[in-house]
Amino acid sequence: MQKKRVIIVSDGDKTAQKAVEEASQNLGLRVISKSGGNPTPCSGKELIEMIQECPADPIVLMVDDEGNFGYGKGERAMERIIKSEKVDVLGIVAVASNAKDVEGVKPEISVTRDGKLVSGPVNKGGELEAKGHHILEGDTVDIVNNFDGIVIGIGDIGKMSGKDYFEIGAPITTKALEEVLKRSGVKNGQEKEDQ
Repeated sequence: MQKKRVIIVSDGDKTAQKAVEEASQNLGLRVISKSGGNPTPCSGKELIEMIQECPADPIVLMVDDEGNFGYGKGERAMERIIKSEKVDVLGIVAVASNAKDVEGVKPEISVTRDGKLVSGPVNKGGELEAKGHHILEGDTVDIVNNFDGIVIGIGDIGKMSGKDYFEIGAPITTKALEEVLKRSGVKNGQEKEDQ
């Protein structure tokens, strides 16, 4: 059986879910909406089963720790998916929060709330962090350090001072998902380039 390709978004509250669904629709991607929730309502095993049953490819799913700074439900689910031999994780959209005392993650690139691609991390508001600040802090991102694929940083999905509202098409989340697709060699949400 061919591995299903997946993009993981490290946020899943109601606002984030609406934005992720809108952004995915913009790009012709399918979202596993049941993965939305605060915290993630499904285990990693359940999510892998849903991924395999989903007819689309690639697939977007959400994981969320509900603001818990320890090793939460969302991180456990993410870890299981990353390690699964049945799934090919194309990339992770790492969402910033006001989390403190977290390891955080160094994103490959981040999308600011103005839609600019920057080499450093952003904060929850989607603003570029101060010079010398290299870590994106978020309550569901520590596990991302065990992932050697594409990591795109982003502010609070669906918010960012109104610049990512789903009602206006969730443009910042759309750009982040689009960057994962571009950098993993997938175009139009469906086909691999050079095929």
